[in-house]
Amino acid sequence: METMELHRGRLIDHIQLVVRDLDASRRFYDAAFRVLDVPLGGSADSHFWYDELFVSTADGPEAQGQLTGRHHLAFQAKDRATVDAFHKAVLAAGGVDNGAPGERMYHPGYYAAFVLDPDGNNIEAVFHGDAERSAPSVKITF
Repeated sequence: METMELHRGRLIDHIQLVVRDLDASRRFYDAAFRVLDVPLGGSADSHFWYDELFVSTADGPEAQGQLTGRHHLAFQAKDRATVDAFHKAVLAAGGVDNGAPGERMYHPGYYAAFVLDPDGNNIEAVFHGDAERSAPSVKITF
């Protein structure tokens, strides 16, 4: 098998989801990111964010009154157990199963779970198998 190299942190600066029910979304994403060990970046009455994901209400100044459509977002997990815990936690926080934890055909070792968030976005946690990272994350300092 040919060696593959994946690079993260080069393409997406941030993603905004505009949601119907901010409290329901906050419960869902709080549960997801608690398991994935991603800290809350901040919050206010009309929004919250975790790293590159910004979630807001339609009536917040950043949303211009429009809900976003259905999206697929995949979050990296450190191992299979974290994928399993993610799936369990977000189902308990109001998510709807869209694919139980298991291996997928995308490449050998691809282990993922899929859940619909309160707005129907397809949210995935994925572990790509044993691999060595050059760094745990990209650090940007202003």
